[in-house]
This record gives sequence, C-alpha cells and structure tokens, in this order.
Amino acid sequence: MQSLRLSNHRPNEPWLAQIFTAKAVQSGGVVRRAVQDVEREVGRDRLMQEVAARGFHLIECGGQFVIVCRTSDLVVHF
Repeated sequence: MQSLRLSNHRPNEPWLAQIFTAKAVQSGGVVRRAVQDVEREVGRDRLMQEVAARGFHLIECGGQFVIVCRTSDLVVHF
C-alpha cells in the first residue's frame, strides 16, 4: 500500500513575479515555462490563479505552459 504524501509546498512568489515582469508581458506577447518548473516552483493552481487575475490565457501543450498576455478573445485554429 502506498502512503499519501502531503505537500508543504510554499509558492516561490519571486519566481512567479519574474514571469509577469517579463518584457513580453508588458508588450502583450507570450511567456513560456516548463510545466515541471511551474509545478516545482509555485504549483499549477497558483499559476492559473495569477493568469486568470490578469485576464490572460493559459495553454498547456507538450510539457509547456504558454501564457498569452492579452485580454482579448483567443481563437485556436487547427
């Protein structure tokens, strides 16, 4: 039987703040971070909370989070 591990994970707020002070954010561009890094540093939920608070869009693909730093509608074409 596998034991359940509870995490005492405390988000790395300076790491998170660095994402949203990038030049790409200020110019309405995109920011990309590895899912593994996000989960280690701040956790998926914390990143999603920050993206939503700004009205940005978050895409997950191929082990990467892509943050579209615009509040306008997002359309994905295949």
